[in-house]
Amino acid sequence: MKKIFIVVILILFGADFVWGLNTKMTGKLAEQGDVCSEEQKMIFRQSIPSIAKQFIGVPYKLGGNPTQTGTSDNSHLFFTIYKLAAQKAGIFYKEYLPMKYFSHKLREVDENDLKNGDLMVLKDDHAAMIYQVENTGKIHLVYASGKRQQVLSFNSDNVVFNVYWLENLKGFFRLSDIMLAPAD
Repeated sequence: MKKIFIVVILILFGADFVWGLNTKMTGKLAEQGDVCSEEQKMIFRQSIPSIAKQFIGVPYKLGGNPTQTGTSDNSHLFFTIYKLAAQKAGIFYKEYLPMKYFSHKLREVDENDLKNGDLMVLKDDHAAMIYQVENTGKIHLVYASGKRQQVLSFNSDNVVFNVYWLENLKGFFRLSDIMLAPAD
C-alpha cells in the first residue's frame, strides 16, 4: 500500500512538473505570438474606417453576413470588418466568434489609448466598434442595432454616447494579437 501511495505521489508530482513547464511555454509562445509586423498592424487599423463605413445602413438580421446576405448582426459585422482590414494588411484574421466567445480574445485598454478597431463594451456585453479615432479624441463607432434593425454609426459627441453608452460602460477592449496571423 505504501508503494502505491509513493508511486501515485511521484506521478502527481511529475504531472505537475510537466504541466508547469507547459504553462510557462504557453506564456512564452503567447509573448512570441506577435508575428505580424508593426507596419501590417498599422495598415490593418488604417483600413478599418473605410471598410466600416461601407456597412452603415445595412439591414440587421441575426446570423446575417454582410458580404453574403447583405444583412448583419454585431458578431458578423465585426468579423467582416476585421477580416477585410486584415486582407488589406496582408495578414489573416483567424476566426468568426459569436460575441459571447469573442470577449475571451480581447484585452482591456485604457480610454486614452483607443485605436481604430477597438471595441466599446457595455455591462450587458453589447458592443460597438470604434472605427475611427480623431486627433481631437472624438471617436466614431459602428454597431448592428437589433432595435433599429440596421447597422448604425454614432460618435462621442452624440447625446446617446454620454447618457447610454458611458453610463453602461464595462470597458474598452482591443483585439488580441493572437487573432491575427501572417497570410499563407
